[in-house]
Order: sequence, then structure tokens, then C-alpha cells
Amino acid sequence: MREASIQRKTKETDIALSINLDGEGVSNLETGVPFLNHMLDAFTKNGLFNVEIKADGDLDIDDHHTTEDIGICLGLALKDALGDKKGIKRYGNSFVPMDDALAQVVVDLSNRPHFELKGDIPASRVGTFDTELVHEFLWKFALEARMNLHVIIHYGHNTHHIIEAVFKALGRALDEATTIDPRIKGVPSTKGML
Repeated sequence: MREASIQRKTKETDIALSINLDGEGVSNLETGVPFLNHMLDAFTKNGLFNVEIKADGDLDIDDHHTTEDIGICLGLALKDALGDKKGIKRYGNSFVPMDDALAQVVVDLSNRPHFELKGDIPASRVGTFDTELVHEFLWKFALEARMNLHVIIHYGHNTHHIIEAVFKALGRALDEATTIDPRIKGVPSTKGML
């Protein structure tokens, strides 16, 4: 089983997170941030990962530290669960439409962290959630997972739909990239390592 658990405690957050890459899309999420729960549930279901998160954060200040630190923990867990990366496809690409919105996510599990976000998130808030935290979460996730993560928002006007399309596409792209291909011997790199 390709799975990992992370526990991270700071003065701002206390997070316990686990992921099983070969799951069924089952999530148990207690982040304290309802919109983030919704997005992570969409990510989990579309990636067919099993994810559990229990987070206690300084939500009396705002959602920033909790959202950022969950991104850190999810990245660390993904990296650990991948192990030596032998046999994985490595690359993943997914387009996901959601009503008016179309998002694309492209990943490379390269061990070289890089993040790009192209396109507009029109509103600054969805409910009580600050939408600039989408960038913060994704950047920290890419950094700690040590992957290339490219997010392209092609179009859309409803902010909820745009962000949800991104998280669904992220799950699907990572499902593809983490899939074991029996044709691949060792790691899929001319360097002989990832």
C-alpha cells in the first residue's frame, strides 16, 4: 500500500493527515475551513485517494495558517507515499469543466518543485474563504511534494466553479501521474532517479 501519515504541530496549527494513493476516493476531513473541506473532498474523489485530515488552527485570526499548513502536510504525505517512485507514470494532465469554468492541471512528479498559476480568480471571497489562499495552498503543496504543478484557468466567471474545477483537475492529474504502469521498469527518468 502506498500510504503515508504526517503529524505537524506549530504554535499556529496542529495537523494530523494521512493519504492512501491506491484508495477509493474516501475522505474524512475536519479542517475547520468549510470551503477547504469541500475542495479537498473534490480532490480526493477525483484522484481516487483516501485522505483523512484533522486540523486545529488559529481560525480566530483567519484561515491562512490552517490552509497553508494543510498544503504543506499534504505535500509531505504525497512525497512519502510515493516512496522510490518506481513504475509511476510521473506526468499527469487533466482538463475539468464545471459549468461556466474550465481548468487544466499538469503535474510532473520530478523532485523539482515549481508552481505556476495562470488565469483569473474573479472574486476575493467565496463565502468566508479568502480566495488568495488557493495560490498559497497549491504553492506549498507543490513545494513539499517536490513536483512541478501548473494550473491554468482557461475561463469562467463563477469563482466557486473555477476553484472547484482546479481541485478536481488536480486530483485527476495526480491520479494519472501516480498510477503504476507495468511497462515502466525502475523510475521514469533518463537520469535514473527522481
